[in-house]
Amino acid sequence: MAVMGRILAIDYGKKRTGIAVSDTLKLIANGLTTVPTAELMSFLMDYVSREPVERILVGLPKQMNNEVSENMKRIEPFVNTLRKKMPNIPVEYVDERFTSVLAHRAMLEGGLKKKARQDKALVDEISATIILQDYLESKRL
Repeated sequence: MAVMGRILAIDYGKKRTGIAVSDTLKLIANGLTTVPTAELMSFLMDYVSREPVERILVGLPKQMNNEVSENMKRIEPFVNTLRKKMPNIPVEYVDERFTSVLAHRAMLEGGLKKKARQDKALVDEISATIILQDYLESKRL
């Protein structure tokens, strides 16, 4: 049987990037970590050397009017580099318009104290998890 690869999702930020990863059956999204964006590429290179990753999702920052946001200027060069460094892993953009709102809501509903809800790193990780969970669910239809 072929080795089942994980799907990795990235909520790319100017300072920090949230990362989530699926289980090998691609059923469940789990927050992995948040890394300083400056260290993101080396973190990813290291991760894919240890774990089979079959696809990388990158949150596409759109505004409500459907235009891409400021952050896209930073994301595109990153994605281009990622594609060059990992040519065997498809990289796909996914709409992430509502993820930070949903991340905050998930934290509230999960009963996280205000201090934890203000932990931006945690918000980024949860956002990446939501991006991934949405993707996994859309593939199940």
